[in-house]
Amino acid sequence: MPDISAEIMFKTARSGGKGGQHVNKVETMVEGYWHIDASALFTYDQKALIKQTLAAKINAEGMLQVKSQADRTQLGNKALVLKKMNELVAKALVVKKKRKATKPTGVSKENRLNSKKIKSTIKEGRKRIRHDE
Repeated sequence: MPDISAEIMFKTARSGGKGGQHVNKVETMVEGYWHIDASALFTYDQKALIKQTLAAKINAEGMLQVKSQADRTQLGNKALVLKKMNELVAKALVVKKKRKATKPTGVSKENRLNSKKIKSTIKEGRKRIRHDE
């Protein structure tokens, strides 16, 4: 898994939330942008897989966008963005195995039928008693 840190562009902004005067004057929030199509680190198929898996985090320009404002420093938030982005890309490239369809075992079928019988007897007991029979 190649490190994409060289291809990431960063933007800073003022963080929201609590903090008083300090938070209003210091730009500690960091947003990272990575243009997937312009990357030289991945093949066409890998880029397609990344786009498909991370579609919710990709903006209209085709850039993967991650932001962090958890740390009090810009440097700390930048490190968090790099870590998050590398983890997202690594997870996106893992191809999931296809599920093999299997038939239920004889024991599981028997257990299912037994539980249905038990449920039906419980529900039968909840019915009103009719006096005319």
